[in-house]
Amino acid sequence: MAAPDTGPDRPVPGHRTGRRESPDERADRRWTDLLQEVRVAQTGSQVLFGFLLSVVFMPRFAQLGGFDRGLYVVTVVLGALATGSLAAPVAYHRIFAGHRLKPQLVDAAARLVAIGLLLLALTIGSALLLLLRTAIGPALSGWITGAVMFWFVSCWLLIPLRHLHRRDGRCDGPPEDGPGRGAHPSGFSGDGRARRPS
Repeated sequence: MAAPDTGPDRPVPGHRTGRRESPDERADRRWTDLLQEVRVAQTGSQVLFGFLLSVVFMPRFAQLGGFDRGLYVVTVVLGALATGSLAAPVAYHRIFAGHRLKPQLVDAAARLVAIGLLLLALTIGSALLLLLRTAIGPALSGWITGAVMFWFVSCWLLIPLRHLHRRDGRCDGPPEDGPGRGAHPSGFSGDGRARRPS
């Protein structure tokens, strides 16, 4: 019995074919996606950092004890590091522009954004601990901050990894590319572009 034809024009059943794009097209798409992610994270980082800088000028700051002042310094430093990491893709883009290194740019910027998100989570946790210690005292503030940080780890890491593990790299929907494939009832293709009439 002859084996089924699985040449370049016939995808293996149940096998994810992915997008058909050149390395430059893939780098452009990944860069656009990365910029959208950075815009979301940068807004929160900058607002929080601006608030932290203003805290030292409030009258209540003089009443903070030594531990809380140290915690404030750590929080501000973490906020500055997070803001720097999340803004780094802009600097990378300026330096790499015109050198035909878009794939390397995207990889380096993606690593810095991941570091920035980690630093942002630590900044939020540290700021929350400082605020709760001032509002309700040290006893309960640690437990609440720990619970919130566990929620961050769950939302930002554990739940996405669980979904990724459950899919195990499989594509449940139709392949995205190729003639007659990737068509959605809405009239759009799998990547969100309007489907051309055949």
